[in-house]
Amino acid sequence: MGLLKSSLLLQGQLRHATAAAAAAAGVGRRGVATSTSTEEYMRRNYANNVSEYNTVIGSLVQQRRPYLLRDAYEDMLVDGVQPVRDTFHNLIVGTMKGSRLQDAFYFRDQMREMGLQPDVNLYNFLISTCGKCKNSDAAILLLEEMKAHGVKLKGETYICLLNALAATGRTDQVYAIVNDMTAAGLGLNKYCYAGLITAFKNKTPASEDTMAKILEFVQQSKGWQYVERIANDSAENIMMNVSEEELYNLPTAEYAHRRGFIFKQLTIYHVAVHACADLQSKETLEALLEMITKEGFTYDAFTVMHAVRCYLRCGDIDSAVKMFEEFSSSKPTPAELYVTLAEGAMIGHTPRGMQVAQETLEKMTSRNFFLNPKMGTDLLLAASGEKAGGYTTANYVWDLLQTRNIVPALPAVEAYHRGLKDREIPSDDPRLLNVARVLDNLQLRSGPRRFTQNTQQ
Repeated sequence: MGLLKSSLLLQGQLRHATAAAAAAAGVGRRGVATSTSTEEYMRRNYANNVSEYNTVIGSLVQQRRPYLLRDAYEDMLVDGVQPVRDTFHNLIVGTMKGSRLQDAFYFRDQMREMGLQPDVNLYNFLISTCGKCKNSDAAILLLEEMKAHGVKLKGETYICLLNALAATGRTDQVYAIVNDMTAAGLGLNKYCYAGLITAFKNKTPASEDTMAKILEFVQQSKGWQYVERIANDSAENIMMNVSEEELYNLPTAEYAHRRGFIFKQLTIYHVAVHACADLQSKETLEALLEMITKEGFTYDAFTVMHAVRCYLRCGDIDSAVKMFEEFSSSKPTPAELYVTLAEGAMIGHTPRGMQVAQETLEKMTSRNFFLNPKMGTDLLLAASGEKAGGYTTANYVWDLLQTRNIVPALPAVEAYHRGLKDREIPSDDPRLLNVARVLDNLQLRSGPRRFTQNTQQ
């Protein structure tokens, strides 16, 4: 606990140092000039050795602030502190979590310049970053680089590659990786089958047998085998707080650390149900739900959330509501599930859908769930597209956010403001004036925009 407190304190000093440097004219980034006293320099100097810098970097990674990692690294060099292998592993894990491919390759190059050769675990993180950024060509180049430097691939590396290629729908290359694994004497595990499903989901143009392939892969996965020894492959990932779901870019990655949100036995079903929602295939979804039931499993929150999303995208509001109510009547219901139902119900802005959205949000509020900025932005953007009606849901979402002093993102505020102006509202209406003031502040903070696209239809 003391270490975490120190990390947060050091992070605060980092922000102070960066702000001070930005305000200083004609001096270095950290504001250090010949006129600066030693005492002032020490006040701004938030770390003094490699251990303290590693703590700062670890704190930034934990707080999901990857945009500050390069600043911290450059400060480290300015101070004459020599980074070590652990430093680069932390930095590259941070860029992976933040999907910052350019920074990841920058740190890889810096590591080499200092005479440190990336090891197989670091290459796994780099390949995973390629997948998150949908850059399969870069993942292939990393594979060739590993071979050129004599870095031996692990089972985990193959799975990272498979899922990175799947992100761009490269089914031919995904099959090539599967063949390489077979030639190396490795079996396919559930994460390999998840990658195969993802590859067909992302393939463009979509093939006619995509949904049949998804069901086929789900069936085949039931006899999956361990790839090498999981303990050996996952030791560093556990130490770096990287889940397998995050490393392999599964749709469950952001929920992997949420207790009770996902059942890991359903990994392959998570990916398949998510694909059904994206591809709007209600028939395949119901076949998958039946398979889950036959195997003796109950639905977890993630499965229900994306089954609801699938039904709503297919225009079946009643089935979505039924599934939501069956789950919420027997298990704790996370806020994300309420938001999924409300947002999906607003597709097409039908009277029935808007009513379901309004009632769902009211239920969520009555259970003391609150919207975070992302949820609020998504809901306001969806509700603001309503052309007819009284704009009740959009106003309700806006009021919920205002109550908690949450300012949604600029596109959502712009859409809401347009919706208000399209209605017969007096120019001095308090709500309209408040939204206009928030919009002006956001536009000032965001700076000049290259162009303004009128999204009214």
